[in-house]
Amino acid sequence: MYACNSQKGVIIRVSHFLTTFVENFDIFIDAAFITLKLAFYSVTFALVIGLVIAMLKISRIKPLTWISDLYIWIIRGTPLVVQVFILYYGLTNFFLLSAFWSVSIGLAVHIGAYIAEVIRGTIQSIDKGQFEAGRSLGMNTFMTYRKIIIPQAFRRAIPPLANQFIITLKDSAIASFIGVEELFGVATAYGSNDFDFMTYYLISAVYYLVIVYIFTFIVNKLEKKLSAHD
Repeated sequence: MYACNSQKGVIIRVSHFLTTFVENFDIFIDAAFITLKLAFYSVTFALVIGLVIAMLKISRIKPLTWISDLYIWIIRGTPLVVQVFILYYGLTNFFLLSAFWSVSIGLAVHIGAYIAEVIRGTIQSIDKGQFEAGRSLGMNTFMTYRKIIIPQAFRRAIPPLANQFIITLKDSAIASFIGVEELFGVATAYGSNDFDFMTYYLISAVYYLVIVYIFTFIVNKLEKKLSAHD
């Protein structure tokens, strides 16, 4: 009897989950797009930050190297949530920014430190002969980096950068803490309506899993293609 009741309970819970999933499909799809936009804009801004910091770090000018080291040390030594909150409340004191853009910038500042290390590593992995070849063609340092070194470095950095996008996608859930209606934020809001948090959190987890699986599949295919090309 107990086993029968337990099975019925599981069936009821699964049925409730599926019903809630279908009924709120449009809402969570919209939230999923917001999550994707957050990740896209954050990584785009972070690429610019990361490239600048990486160039400072490999610079022979010591003060520039110190600036990059200080930035990376601060970012790696403090929690993401603290950084986003400081930037959000700090920026909104001086500029009229929406929560979405504030979080995008906050995430970009955080991710930029890790992307900087990726770009620095790939730049330094390029054979020094490539730099010498550029100089022999009459290019100055800036042109050599722009025309020869950085394009090759970015090609090698594509797989780790794609993985960083996936990490950012999951980290974007922190945006819910300041009112952005991404996946986790929507799950929290709807769960608080009837205190059925578990169902809505599970729904958001399904969306995260599907999105991450798709991008992981793309990244794996990309890595195999680049490895075969090499």
